[in-house]
Amino acid sequence: MTVVGPFGLSVRDQALEADVQAGLAAVEEGLLEATKSDVPFITESAQHLVRAGGKRFRPLLVTLAAQFGDPYSPGVVPSAVVVELTHLATLYHDDVMDEADVRRGVASANARWGNSVAVLTGDFLFARASHILADLGPEAVRIQAQAFERLVTGQILETAGPRDGRDPIDHYLDVLAGKTGSLVAVACRFGAMMSGADESAVNILTQYGERLGTAFQLADDVLDIASDSHESGKTPGTDLREGIPTLPVLHLRARAESDAGTPEDRALSELLAGDLTDDARHAEALAGLRAHPALEEARRDTVRYAQEARAMLAPLRSCTAKSALEGLCDAVVHRAG
Repeated sequence: MTVVGPFGLSVRDQALEADVQAGLAAVEEGLLEATKSDVPFITESAQHLVRAGGKRFRPLLVTLAAQFGDPYSPGVVPSAVVVELTHLATLYHDDVMDEADVRRGVASANARWGNSVAVLTGDFLFARASHILADLGPEAVRIQAQAFERLVTGQILETAGPRDGRDPIDHYLDVLAGKTGSLVAVACRFGAMMSGADESAVNILTQYGERLGTAFQLADDVLDIASDSHESGKTPGTDLREGIPTLPVLHLRARAESDAGTPEDRALSELLAGDLTDDARHAEALAGLRAHPALEEARRDTVRYAQEARAMLAPLRSCTAKSALEGLCDAVVHRAG
């Protein structure tokens, strides 16, 4: 049994292990090549997060999905590079919107060089991803464009908030499906499609990716509250400090506003609705949410989406790649505690 990829995913087959390791190494080379520029400063800023590391969750999914066709097909690695470049670009932009200081254990690009450089570097990465994508054919371009539209729509919906009468939790889950699920779904789709897998497998893996991506983000929500370390690659409580209502907060609000809500629920909800830039108030809010049942509700939602992702795989033929994809569902749940 060998550990590869994010979360200590176990691969019990030497051939699959070799394919995954070789695929991820090729993606890493592709990322460094794609982020080079004739302008040294652009290379430095574009490679800032590449060199900081990361789970390479999406490239891993591309390489595993490709096992249902020919994993050595020439489009597999470039499509994984495209998906990861797109993801990295969104991180540059997210850190500007969130005014984040840390990303993947290093200073964020906006903290180091300012917002303008961070935004333009994200744009540069989008451009490089598009350049690679153009060589993968019009269908790949269309798929990526649709996913990017969903990603941006999800971000806008998050910023706008739920419309009147819409359940905030349902709204938030739709936001996550767009912001995170869409690109993870594309990772699985590209891997299967570029490898020449049959249409049924492509569709199954795409739906699996959508649900797994949502579970992955929900696990991040839980980690942002529950973790004492930097497991999520960000300072714990970052979303809380910035006033971003993640799922644990939304569950708390729902309890506080219900007939069954207690004075303690309402007091904590009011604290969370206030200014948490003060360190003492932030620490109090974080401690309160860690001890509240709302955090466990968010964990259960994470488990539900991971189980749905796992169930989607049932029609696929049994193989070590399928087992690895099932293992990722377990690993996502494990991250949430």
